[in-house]
Amino acid sequence: MLQEKIRTDLKEAMKNKDSFKVMVLRGILAGFTNEIINQKRKPQEEISDEDAINVIKKGAKQRKDSIEQFTKGNRDDLVQNEKKELEILEKYLPAMMGPDEILKIANAKKTELKIDDSSKIGILIGAVLKEIKAVGASADGNEVKLVVEKLFSQPSSS
Repeated sequence: MLQEKIRTDLKEAMKNKDSFKVMVLRGILAGFTNEIINQKRKPQEEISDEDAINVIKKGAKQRKDSIEQFTKGNRDDLVQNEKKELEILEKYLPAMMGPDEILKIANAKKTELKIDDSSKIGILIGAVLKEIKAVGASADGNEVKLVVEKLFSQPSSS
C-alpha cells in the first residue's frame, strides 16, 4: 500500500535527518488523513491507493501552479523549493505516459469507437483517459487533449 510505503520512507528520512523530505512526507500523510475525514471515515483508517494517488496528484498540481506563479514573480528561491517538493511527490505517482504512447491509445480508441468527426472529441478524450487508467498508467489531461485534437487536425492517412 502506498500509505505504508510513505510511512516507511518518512521513518527513513527522519533517521537520515532529511528535514525537507520529512516535511513533504508529513504533508502527504496529513492530506491522506484529510481525505479520509472528508469521506466521513475514522482518521486512523487506511486510505486506498487510488485515493492516495489522487491526493498526491492534487499536491503535485498545486506545486506546478506555484512554480508558474513564482516564476512570473521572479521568485527563484521559492521556485527551487517547490520544484524539490514536486520531485518528491512525483516519486509516488504512477509513471506518466508520453505523447507517443497516448497517440497509440487514441488511434486505437478512435477506430474502436468509430469516431471520425471532431464533434465527438470529448467522448474520445474520456475514452482515452479511461483506457490509460485501466492499464495502470497516468497521463496529463491537457496532454491527452492536445494529442486527440491533433488526430482531427491532421488529414486522415487511411
